[in-house]
Amino acid sequence: MQVSLDKREQPGGDAAQARGDERLRGGEKVSAPGEKPPARADCFADLSGYSFKQRLIIRIADISLYALINLIGRTVRFSVEGREHWEAATAGGQPPIYTCWHNRVFLATYFFRRGGIVVMTSRSFDGEYIARFIQRFGFGASRGSSSRGAVGALVEMIKLVRQGRAAGFMIDGPRGPRYVAKMGAVLLAKKTGAPVLPFSINAARYYAAPSWDGLQVPYPFTRARVLVAPPIYVPPDADESALEAKRAELQRVLDALND
Repeated sequence: MQVSLDKREQPGGDAAQARGDERLRGGEKVSAPGEKPPARADCFADLSGYSFKQRLIIRIADISLYALINLIGRTVRFSVEGREHWEAATAGGQPPIYTCWHNRVFLATYFFRRGGIVVMTSRSFDGEYIARFIQRFGFGASRGSSSRGAVGALVEMIKLVRQGRAAGFMIDGPRGPRYVAKMGAVLLAKKTGAPVLPFSINAARYYAAPSWDGLQVPYPFTRARVLVAPPIYVPPDADESALEAKRAELQRVLDALND
């Protein structure tokens, strides 16, 4: 792995730091034009079902959020702790299922940019502009959520993970409760054999938005610790009780990273 803690004082946008973090970001990069047809998750969705006003808002929100995250992210100084856990999770060649709390999405989006990681987004007005700005950062968006279209989105994620793409879950989203892990990552791990890799990105200084998750927007030039925990493996024959035990284990690990 190329991540070096010796680079912890370099800004997040530094070229050497970006090269050093490239492998930690996980999955395959999104294909360049001419290489192969992109997956549906890598393409912007059709907006014809929305009104003109809604389409305009989606496009403005998309570009604005992309610009804001990119601007602030370039100034943040990252350090990585637990890189050996990432190495253990990927030793067999299977990209992991990255898992963190919903309110860490700002810095997670920047740090894991260009990794081709597939995440689940909501089939909703808000979910569409979120899908678009994360796609600009090189993520795939599988449209569905715990409340809308979850089954179809999970099936799509299973297919892509089996093809070698890493996956990502904001595990208490999309509506909370805050810091309560849901079952999505565990189910995906059972179906694909990919390990769940819990992580957190803890900014030293940030603004907590007045939202259900207390979204953390880092202040420019702050430091942030990327904390990676040991991978969690889910057996393919896990029954309901075993799945709940793994979900509870994931909950405990993320609580510890949060502390």
